[in-house]
Amino acid sequence: MTVVADLIDRLRAAGCVFAEDEAAVLTSATAGPDHLEQMVLRRIAGEPLEQVVGWADFAGVRIAMAPGVFVPRRRSELLALQAVAAARPGAVVVDLCCGTGAIGAVLATEVAGIDLYACDLDPAAVACATTNLGPYGGTVSRGDLYDALPIALRGRVDVLVANAPYVPTQDLAFMPSEARDHEPTTALDGGADGVDLHRRIAAGAPSWLSPSGQLLIETSARQEPLTTAALRAAGLRSSTVRDDDLDATVVIARSP
Repeated sequence: MTVVADLIDRLRAAGCVFAEDEAAVLTSATAGPDHLEQMVLRRIAGEPLEQVVGWADFAGVRIAMAPGVFVPRRRSELLALQAVAAARPGAVVVDLCCGTGAIGAVLATEVAGIDLYACDLDPAAVACATTNLGPYGGTVSRGDLYDALPIALRGRVDVLVANAPYVPTQDLAFMPSEARDHEPTTALDGGADGVDLHRRIAAGAPSWLSPSGQLLIETSARQEPLTTAALRAAGLRSSTVRDDDLDATVVIARSP
């Protein structure tokens, strides 16, 4: 049996659904047999593949990863692409709850000359985002939502994008162990009904958005009515974009 075939069998036995694809990623990332074995053992133990190899492919952009940091989901590519459509060259862009900075990196790659800011509560995520956004001149800060932003941005943000947690607290126990055991709870827990952070983001958005600015929030099909209600309670008008293939939902809000 070849090394790759043996690796595929080990991954499949550990419950990896896409064992062939994961084996290809692991073998491409290895520095040698000992390193490969270390990575395989970490993956078999349940650590997310992206944390194991140190990078994630997100909307065609390679994103640096680290252990314990929230892994960007493929569904969030809809949020990134909608934000790209909303941005213009030179726009002021803020990535709230930025995690690794994946969405900001896609924006900086696709839209020329944006003035990019990102923030997160998790220090490990901030370190990753600094690595990922630094080459684009992005400013990354640690803090609680708008508290982390320079006050000079008030009323000037053209695109405000947020992938804040929206899983109801009681549903965390049903999430895959990869998320529960290897990602920070602060990146997953959206409160009792899943939209505690959405309400806070919505309430603060009017004072940070420019007159023509847009707020884009990822949510779930289940939470979408609550997210929409939070935005409208803040005096914003909203519309919803859905991609069934990605199982992705994005609510886009603007000033009246």
